Amino acid sequence: MSTSRLLDQFGRPIQYDVLTEELAAPRLASIRSIWHPSVANHLSPGRLAGVLQAAADGDARDYLTLAEEMEERDLHYASVLATRKLAVAGLDVRVEAASDDTADVRHADAVRELVQAPEFGELLAHLVDALGKGYAVGEILWDRSGKTWQPDHYAERDPRHFRFDRETGRELRLLDASDLVNGIPLAPYKFIVHTPKIRSGLPIRGGLARLAAVAYMCKAWTWRDWMAFADVFGLPMRVGKYGPGAKQEDIDKLIAAVANLGNDAAAVMPDSMRIEFQQAVQTAGSGEFFKGLAEWWDRQISKAVIGQTMTADDGASLAQAQVHQLVRLDLLTADAKALSNTLQRQLVRPFIDLNYGPGRYPALSLIVPKPENTKLLIDGLTQLVPLGLQVEQSVVRDKLGLPDPDKGAVLLQAPASAPALNHQRALNVEDAAAPGRVAAIATQLDRQLGTSTDAWLEQVRQLVQEADSLDAVRDGLMALQSELDLDAFATGMRDALDAAQAAGRFDLLQEASLG
Repeated sequence: MSTSRLLDQFGRPIQYDVLTEELAAPRLASIRSIWHPSVANHLSPGRLAGVLQAAADGDARDYLTLAEEMEERDLHYASVLATRKLAVAGLDVRVEAASDDTADVRHADAVRELVQAPEFGELLAHLVDALGKGYAVGEILWDRSGKTWQPDHYAERDPRHFRFDRETGRELRLLDASDLVNGIPLAPYKFIVHTPKIRSGLPIRGGLARLAAVAYMCKAWTWRDWMAFADVFGLPMRVGKYGPGAKQEDIDKLIAAVANLGNDAAAVMPDSMRIEFQQAVQTAGSGEFFKGLAEWWDRQISKAVIGQTMTADDGASLAQAQVHQLVRLDLLTADAKALSNTLQRQLVRPFIDLNYGPGRYPALSLIVPKPENTKLLIDGLTQLVPLGLQVEQSVVRDKLGLPDPDKGAVLLQAPASAPALNHQRALNVEDAAAPGRVAAIATQLDRQLGTSTDAWLEQVRQLVQEADSLDAVRDGLMALQSELDLDAFATGMRDALDAAQAAGRFDLLQEASLG
């Protein structure tokens, strides 16, 4: 195989000639077969303990098969696990350039095109399977037909075709006929291996299936016993009676009639025979026992998988649901960070290295939307912005989930109010007509006349400091009166009166519109 000088993050050389080949494809007559015997059938505590111990010791084939069958057989486990998977796979992806440098921006644009491809969404849907099993593997089939290296598609690989190394239990290796015990190392820049950190320890012990396996087994027993109970006590006993002179042929007909009566609801027999229905044994409350036990195990599975029981099992108040939703938000945030890190290391870095060489890398992240109290936000902006708080429109749009308007688009605007004053006047009629307009007019008037009145007060203050008697102060004020500039003050008062008049007209228009 030809090699290059390009090294991955672990210092391993990149082998270009294998990047376009399938290395982990299953084969019918090989160690990587797609056929596996059932593990869930007749599962017992001893059998389950052996499966989990074998997985911890390095042989996880039976455990992974059990994890797959749990999703197929337990409706509740399949539902809550799908909820957690889809919550992550459905998140929006954001790509940010490493800097404003032209090359970094170009690299980020290339990665954005990569994640917008339909194949990328399929990759996310496959990688979140690691939440249940502990790890998931996707193989990148690179396409070199164009000018750049591009993923042609991402092949989903069966986790049973891999195993962790015996020495550390953390390096995933590919099962291969050349090494049946330890497998062979994964080729650099060829595989995406997602191992979410649901809890500390070996990756194979971190899957949610391991956590829910005991509950699955006990619930399966409960279900089996419940169905057996319903089969015995759910229907009345059918008793066939015949006389002492009945022939064997007639007795055989009676047996067949009794046996088929539950399905056909009809029977034919000699007149000398009859069928009686005996009332079932009174077992009030027995069925509720099985139901309660099954629902209890469902609640334990909900706690293990999505961190709560309310949205999955119980009805409750809105306030309680909001509290529980915060718990789920913590899990979603952790899952999103783990998957973002995997994609950053095993997809973004290989893509940039192969096409542009090692350097600075765009940052890929899955965005978890934070719940916003929009009413509280709007009320706060309504009160604080008039007081001088400066807020970017883009920030408010993001929090409200509103996109930036396109050029030439028809925009929503406040309804037209009273005619605006001259633009040279500082008063704002819309503020005057809003709730609290009296305070708004007073505040604006103070702001407009502040310069003039401050100058007056400074002249008076200087006069008082220099005067040696009250008579001197009086005489000085009389002389100062003719020197004060009253034009700006008169203009401000005129604007205030105009604003007050506009506010009055607005009130009249509102009253008229309300009838």
